[in-house]
Amino acid sequence: MTTPRDRNPQGRAENARPRDGLGRPLPHGSAGVERVEARDRTAGEALDEAQDFLDREMPFHAHEVLEEQWKAAAPEEIALWQGLAQLAVGLTHQRRGNPRGACSVTARGAQAVSGYAEDPPHGIDAAGLLVWAHDLVDTPEGDVPVPRLRG
Repeated sequence: MTTPRDRNPQGRAENARPRDGLGRPLPHGSAGVERVEARDRTAGEALDEAQDFLDREMPFHAHEVLEEQWKAAAPEEIALWQGLAQLAVGLTHQRRGNPRGACSVTARGAQAVSGYAEDPPHGIDAAGLLVWAHDLVDTPEGDVPVPRLRG
């Protein structure tokens, strides 16, 4: 007999198990951290919320905010938001002790963000993020600070 899958209000499969600060599932009934609320955000709101999660060492949650923004972005900004989400995933892997995953995802995210380095929208510090990404890739097992999304 299979166990019924957790479903969200729209009926889609969604794991309802609580999660830790790095997004890892915890046993049912555990006290996890807050979940990211799915909602429409302006670019500024998404960047502020993602930065708050990063500052609280919750890069998985920052990734969820940035990924939601990427899926709603105008075509000319899709790669930017995807790259920002990948940078947060790279930090998640680094914090989870997976240097190989951290390097590969961070490098992909940096490549995407680099296309916006000349004229980054929304006050995004693309140049600073690229320096941060290269630092993480160069020393994935080192003491890497959280990135600053805006200057």
